[in-house]
Amino acid sequence: MKVLANDGLAQSGVSALEAAGFEVLLTTVAQEQLENFINEENIDVILVRSATTVRQELIDACPSIKIIGRGGVGMDNIDVQYARDKGLHVINTPAASSHSVAELVFAHFSGLVRFLHDSNRNMPLEGEANFKGLKKAYAGGIELKGKTLGVLGFGRIGQATAAIALRLGMKVVAFDPFMDAATIALDFIDGQSIDITVNTISKEEVLKQSDFLTLHVPAQDQYVIGASEIESMKDGAYIANAARGGVIDEVALIAALDSGKLGGAALDVFETEPKPAVQILMNPKVSVTPHIGAATGGAQDRIGTELASQIIELLK
Repeated sequence: MKVLANDGLAQSGVSALEAAGFEVLLTTVAQEQLENFINEENIDVILVRSATTVRQELIDACPSIKIIGRGGVGMDNIDVQYARDKGLHVINTPAASSHSVAELVFAHFSGLVRFLHDSNRNMPLEGEANFKGLKKAYAGGIELKGKTLGVLGFGRIGQATAAIALRLGMKVVAFDPFMDAATIALDFIDGQSIDITVNTISKEEVLKQSDFLTLHVPAQDQYVIGASEIESMKDGAYIANAARGGVIDEVALIAALDSGKLGGAALDVFETEPKPAVQILMNPKVSVTPHIGAATGGAQDRIGTELASQIIELLK
């Protein structure tokens, strides 16, 4: 049986699949050529991340496919229900990248409150000639300890992000329409563990209470955060989106940053990805990364292993 990992697959996954007798193809096939390639190679399993889409037309045109796999959580680039209705297995790895995404959120927040994203731009340009001026410009930092983190979407990634906040001494408030509470396990290196239960509250209350707000929601038909939601937030609050592009109204976001309503924003995903708006990229209050939430060696190893395990179980 053949597996096409069109957006790549960690060696952990390749090795596990090959040991089970699968042939793994790591060729990156252009979207418009995918149908012909799958049919010519008689592909049984197609694995994607966020770059490749698997829509109804491709599913109908490629009868050899038995499994569609997504390396990650969100599956908005796959027509999931249609595929399942056609008898295909659709799998993903919801737990594998949670901690990597959570760490990236706090890398952004930590950088924003100490101006690292801006300092790293300006120190190479002005550090020698204007050291004292830059020191003064970046002197008004904020500590995360004692602040409130609001989490919209309290699934695995939201809870992993909350765990980091709790370790930093932050208060956590969360909203999720599908749960009333979640117990966060804080595991420490010496084997000790503490369980902390976080009860969810309304979205409106989360927005009002948050000094820092992080979104961990699936793709939506409408904005989760628009002008009215931003207006209800604390003055000077920070917001992060490492979930899906399009859940924040970026026009309203830039207006709030420019007016001082918001203190800063961290974006790993964008409305117009892969061509983010220049107003986002150039704003000095925005910390940006190119959709790398799950792009760590540890996460990719876990993704590869989990995908391989599911494929082997389903087809062997």
